[in-house]
Amino acid sequence: MSQRKIAFIGGGNMASAIISGLIASGYDKSNITVSVPSETSKKRLSEQFGIQATSDNILATKNADVIILAVKPQLMKEVCAPIQEHVDVADKLFLTIAAGTQVQFYKKIFKLDGLKIIRVMPNTPSLVGQGVSGLFAESDVSKEDKDFAENLMGAVGKTVWVEKEEQINNIIAIAGSAPGYFFLFLDAMQRKAEALGFEPEQARALILQTAKGVVSLAEHEKDLAFLQLRNNVTSKGGTTIEAVNVFEKNGIYETVDEAMQAAIDRAGVMEKDFLKD
Repeated sequence: MSQRKIAFIGGGNMASAIISGLIASGYDKSNITVSVPSETSKKRLSEQFGIQATSDNILATKNADVIILAVKPQLMKEVCAPIQEHVDVADKLFLTIAAGTQVQFYKKIFKLDGLKIIRVMPNTPSLVGQGVSGLFAESDVSKEDKDFAENLMGAVGKTVWVEKEEQINNIIAIAGSAPGYFFLFLDAMQRKAEALGFEPEQARALILQTAKGVVSLAEHEKDLAFLQLRNNVTSKGGTTIEAVNVFEKNGIYETVDEAMQAAIDRAGVMEKDFLKD
C-alpha cells in the first residue's frame, strides 16, 4: 500500500481495528494520527499503537492526506463543520464509516461538490481482522484513491465495491448488521444448552466450535450452495430434519427477509433525516 498521512477523527473500536490492521500490514506509524476528545483516549491510543494522538481535529486534518471519519452519525455534522471552516479539503481524500450518511451529506457540510469521499461500511469482525467492508465512491473519485481505500480496509478483512450508493444499505443488512443476527442465534442456542444442564462455559465452547466448523466446511465445499450443505446433514426420519422443520414451520426465511429489510429501511430513513439538517 502506498504511504499517505492518515488522520482518524474518532478513536473507537472500528478506528482502533483499522489502525491495528494497518500497523500489522507494515504501515508506517509516523503516518498515522488519531484525534479524540479525551486525554484518557489519547494516552491509550498513543501507548497502544505508538502513533500520534491529539484532541485537535483541525490540526490532524490539516496535516493529513487522508481523513477517516470514524465518529457516530449523530456527531458527524458537529465534527465536520469546524473542519470545513478552517481546512482546505479540496485535495484531501475522505473515508466515512458512518451508517446513514450519504455522499451528498458530506458535500453539503464541506460546501464542495468535488469533495473526494468514499463511503465504507465495515462490520465488527474487523476487530479481529476477519471483517468485510462494502465501499462506494462516485465516478469522479480516482482509481488511485479507490485502490488506497480498498487496501486500507483490506488490512482488516475482505472488501466489496458497490456500483450504486443505495447498495451500501444492502451491505449493512447483509454484513454490517449481520453479526448481531448470528450472535442472537448463538445466544438462543446457549440458553437451550444451559437449560439442558450444560455449564455456560461448556455450552459456549460447544456452540462456538460448531459455528467455526460450519464456516470452515462451507469454505472448503465452496462449490456447494448453503441449502445443499444443509441437505447433506439432514436425512429423512433423522434428528436434524426435525429441528429444521421447526425453523421452517416458524418462518425462518420470512423472518430473515423481514429483519434484513428492516435494517435497509432504517438506513434509508437515517439518510433522509441527516440530509434534512
